[in-house]
Amino acid sequence: MVSAPEVAPSLEAAGRLVAAAADSGARLVALPENFYIIGRHEADKVKARERDGAGPIQDFLGSLSRKLKIWLLAGTVPIATEDDSRIRSACLLYDDAGKRVARYDKMHVFRYDGGGGEQYDEARTVEPGTEPGRVVESPFGRLALSVCYDVRFPELYRSLGEFDLAFVPSAFTVPTGAAHWETLLRARAIENLAYVVAPAQGGTHASGRTTYGHTMIVDPWGEVLGVRVKGEGVVLAEVDLAHIKKLRASLPALSNRRIR
Repeated sequence: MVSAPEVAPSLEAAGRLVAAAADSGARLVALPENFYIIGRHEADKVKARERDGAGPIQDFLGSLSRKLKIWLLAGTVPIATEDDSRIRSACLLYDDAGKRVARYDKMHVFRYDGGGGEQYDEARTVEPGTEPGRVVESPFGRLALSVCYDVRFPELYRSLGEFDLAFVPSAFTVPTGAAHWETLLRARAIENLAYVVAPAQGGTHASGRTTYGHTMIVDPWGEVLGVRVKGEGVVLAEVDLAHIKKLRASLPALSNRRIR
C-alpha cells in the first residue's frame, strides 16, 4: 500500500486490495503497518485512535474478514492509551467469521537519525507494548505476530517457541530497507524454519515521506516466493505445512538449540 493521510481513502484502498487478494484465492491476507493512515504529521495517527474493540477501523476489519470469509491480519491499528498524545500500535488478527482472535502491541518503537533531515522517534507518539504476542492456531498453521522494527530483534521470535508463519507488517525507511530489509526477513525465516509474510508500505506519501516497499513472502528455507517493489498491489504465495515438516525433519535446528 501507499496509504493516504486520511483514514477513509486508506480504508477504501485496503478494502479493494484485500478483495483482490481474496478473488485470487487468498484465504489469509495481511495488510501493512499503518495501513489506515500515513499522515502529513507524526501525530496524525494519534488523532485516528480508537478504544480497544470498537471504532470505524476495527469495525471495517471485522466486517471485511466476515464478508470475504478470510483470515485478515491488520498490520497496526491505533488503540487509545491513558496518554492522549500516544497510541498503542496494535497488530490485530481476525478469523473468517470476523472475530478478533489476537492482539499484539508493537514492542520495539523505531528510532533513527540518518542525517540529511530523515529522522524518526516513534516513542513520541507510540507507547510500546510490554508482552510478546501469543502464537495463534489457524487453518494455515501456527501464526506469530510482529511489527516492522521488531524484525531486528530475533529474541522476540525465539520467545514464541515454534510457529509456522510470522507476520512482519512494515513501513520501513528507504535507507534502512535498502541495507537490511531482505536480509532480516530471510534470516528470521531461516532461523525459525517458518514462512515470513511482510506486507509493506511502498511509495511516496502525501507528506513527502517515501517508504521502502518490497512487500515480500519468504519460505522456511529463505527463498523469496514473491515481492512487490513499490506501489499498490497484491503478493500471493502458498503456505505448505508439509514443506515445513520436511525441512524441520531434515534440519532439526529448533530441537538442536541449546541455551544456558
